[in-house]
Amino acid sequence: MSTNNTPNESNSNKRDPESTDSNSLSKKQKIESQSSEEKQIEEKCCFLIEADAAEDKGSRHSMEDTWVVLVDANLDFPPKLRCSHFAVYDGHGGRLAADYAQKHLHRNVLSAGLPRELLDVKAAKKAILEGFRKTDESLLQESSTVGWQDGATAVCVWIIDQTVFVANIGDAKAVVARLSVADGTQNAHTSSAPLKAIVLTREHKAIYPQERARIQKAGGSVSSNGRLQGRLEVSRAFGDRQFKKIGVVATPDIHSFVLTERDNFVVLGCDGLWGVFGPSDAVEFVDKLLKEGLPVASVARRLVWEAVRERRCKDNCTAVVITFQKK
Repeated sequence: MSTNNTPNESNSNKRDPESTDSNSLSKKQKIESQSSEEKQIEEKCCFLIEADAAEDKGSRHSMEDTWVVLVDANLDFPPKLRCSHFAVYDGHGGRLAADYAQKHLHRNVLSAGLPRELLDVKAAKKAILEGFRKTDESLLQESSTVGWQDGATAVCVWIIDQTVFVANIGDAKAVVARLSVADGTQNAHTSSAPLKAIVLTREHKAIYPQERARIQKAGGSVSSNGRLQGRLEVSRAFGDRQFKKIGVVATPDIHSFVLTERDNFVVLGCDGLWGVFGPSDAVEFVDKLLKEGLPVASVARRLVWEAVRERRCKDNCTAVVITFQKK
C-alpha cells in the first residue's frame, strides 16, 4: 500500500460509508506487487496484516489530518525483516506540518537505523526517537524559511517481524484489542471471549503535571483553561515553531509488544475520533463489524461515519484499522 499523499476531501461529508467510488480512500491504497524476496519474508511471518484508513473533515472547513498505510514499508531499503508502517497525523493551525511529517518521518526512521536483519528492540526505539528528532528539526528549518507556524500531533506504528512499536506525540491515540483470557490456544478471531481495549499511548497536554513542569521550566505558562500561553492544548507536536522555546517538544513516548494470538486489531485515531469513542466502545464497534465479515476498508469507513454522522464529531476525524490474522 502507498502513503496517502493527497487525501480526497471532495464531498467527504456526504459520502456513504460503503461508497466504492474510484476516488475513495480504499481504492487509492493498493498493495504493490512483491518481489520473490519480499514474499519469502512474508511467508516466514506468523501473522497476516491487513489495514486501511478513513477520514472525514467533520464540520470543519478544511481537512488538516493526514495518514499513512504501508503494509510493506521497506521502501528501497533491502528487505530482511517484514516492516509495516501506519500513522495518523493531526494538524492544527493548518496541515503543512502534518503533510511534512507524513512524507518524511518513516524514511527518517529507516535512515536512522531501524533494524533490517536482526531485530533489536533498543536499536529500533533509538531509530524511532532519532527519526522524530530529525523530522521536527528539518520541518522547523523549512517552516522558518517559508514562514508557516502550524503543528501536528502523531500516532505511529511500526511492525518489525512480529514486534509492534507504537510512538506518539500529542493527543492522538492507539488502542489494541486483545483477548481478555490468558489461554493462548484460543484464536482472537474465533473465540467468544470478550476483547479488552488497551490504550498504548499517553496523552501529552499542557495541563498534565509532568508536561506542565517542563513548560514552566522553559519559561512558558499554562493558563486556567489548560493551554500553553492560553493557546495550545497539546505539549508535544511536530512544528509549532513559536512554542518550541517554551517547552513544546517532538519527543515521542515509545511502547513495544510482541504479537500473540490474543491480539486481534489496533485502531489509530486523532483526537476527533477519541472525543466521541471511548477505547472499549471503539473496540466493540470494530470487532462486531469484523465478525460480520466486512473488509477492513469498510470497517474503517463505518467507524469514521459513526463518529461524524451519528455521534456528531465536529472535529476532523481520521482512523486507521490494522488487523492481525494468525496463519
